Amino acid sequence: MANHFKHTNFFFWQKWLFYSSLLFALSGILFACFGHSFLFQPYQKMLASALWSDTQFPPDAALLSAFIYGPFGGTIACCYILLAFIAKYPFKEKQVWARNAIIVGFGVWVMIDSLTCLYFKVYPQIYIINGFSILVKALPIIFTWKEFNREGKTRL
Repeated sequence: MANHFKHTNFFFWQKWLFYSSLLFALSGILFACFGHSFLFQPYQKMLASALWSDTQFPPDAALLSAFIYGPFGGTIACCYILLAFIAKYPFKEKQVWARNAIIVGFGVWVMIDSLTCLYFKVYPQIYIINGFSILVKALPIIFTWKEFNREGKTRL
């Protein structure tokens, strides 16, 4: 009975990681295509407030933001599609490198992103976007950690 629970628990978190990655990838695609629409208006207002003390971007910055949402959204989609594949196959097989790749990859991202946000005083990005994203990834890592420390798993 205890083994069944551990098995079910692991696959719950593996699926959590997989499906949440697909949702985040979809949000990246939406951001790339519709970053200036009403869907992302709260994010735009947050940035405008933090960077220009206004509710909207100044005209000179509007063109840059319209452009940058494409590559930024594409990068988000790429990152989460890769994570979905890692979650679907090697993470599911409990390969240690898969868990470690998630930790290192997202650790590097959150450090660079958060330090940049601190520098430019865009604090909501840190505790809303970065915090939420890391929490979504940390939960499966925390709750499946022991499953990756068993003998016979590929290590890196």
